[in-house]
Amino acid sequence: MTSHPDLRHGCRWQAYATDGRARTGVLHTAHGPMDTPAFMAVGTAGTVKAMTADAVRSTGTQTVLGNTYHLMLRPGADRIEALGGLHRFMDWPGPILTDSGGFQVMSLASLRKLDKDGVEFRSHIDGTRHRLTPAIAIGLQHQFDATITMQLDECTPFPADHDTARTSMELSLRWGTLSKEAYRPRPGYGLFGIVQGSTYPDLRAASAAGLRDTGFDGYAIGGLAVGEGQAAMLETLDLTVPLLPEDAPRYLMGVGTPDDLLESVRRGIDMFDCVMPTRAGRTARAFTTTGVRNLRNARFAADDRSLDPGCPCPGCTRHTRAYLHHLFRADEMLGPMLLTWHNLTYYQRLMQGMREAIQARQLDVFAAGVRAGWAAAEE
Repeated sequence: MTSHPDLRHGCRWQAYATDGRARTGVLHTAHGPMDTPAFMAVGTAGTVKAMTADAVRSTGTQTVLGNTYHLMLRPGADRIEALGGLHRFMDWPGPILTDSGGFQVMSLASLRKLDKDGVEFRSHIDGTRHRLTPAIAIGLQHQFDATITMQLDECTPFPADHDTARTSMELSLRWGTLSKEAYRPRPGYGLFGIVQGSTYPDLRAASAAGLRDTGFDGYAIGGLAVGEGQAAMLETLDLTVPLLPEDAPRYLMGVGTPDDLLESVRRGIDMFDCVMPTRAGRTARAFTTTGVRNLRNARFAADDRSLDPGCPCPGCTRHTRAYLHHLFRADEMLGPMLLTWHNLTYYQRLMQGMREAIQARQLDVFAAGVRAGWAAAEE
């Protein structure tokens, strides 16, 4: 192990081992470490849905996400700041990453007005008008006391023609510079830039070069997992990841399936977030070592086996598939709670397995074993 890095100038990522382009290491922050490759649980409105903070911690999760757009509308940045910041507010002393609202800039197209300096939009809650600029987005995240702050960007929709994607990328690059100017560095905190450019190699290269010139604590890859398909996503990673600094963490935003994680780690990605495991848990779908199961299926009604033998979560160690099936058929809230707990545990065990495999230089062997388990899905 190498020595603990100096955090006076921000958070610092430290590599421990590599296996091909895959890396394992740790991101040291003011709120504790994040072992990478890492999966961050999504806590959009200051909570991971259907989970207590203790339950999230028990899955092995080290970092959670908050959503700037949702938190600024409810309960509001001033209130969160007055109550001691997001860490205290949601009982999460560990690292918190807050996105900047850029994804909502894309998804609220019918409620927004975009210009070179920011975006005006109407709240989806009550229709009130609000404005986000790079400086405002950075200021809000400062009020939240976010460990990792994200630049304001425009998440380019897919499909987009080259001119549209170029205009969007250049806007995000401009906003990245303005975000850096507005950001107030603190020991152990970090600001990440976001690479955009859709699936166009020249635009991704231009975006990565511009962000490197500005200089950030970490680099995210945005605008993927928005409908382009896995093959196009991986091709984009193949050309984008080598353009990013070796000594900074690389974050693939909004991804993804367990297979997406395996393939992206192989390409050098260090950080992930996605609503998939929590959303699936609320809709009776469980990720297991032998594939995805829908616990609403009648074939589980009398199944007294564990959902996924070897999994340490309460849904697997204390209950049967039959009981989980019953909970969903009876619309009991414990069903989504237990399956969300299980899915997050599955994702964290997958990430831990990848970290250990990279250290042993056996990532391809590990990935083959994981896929063999999925292929041998039981009935």
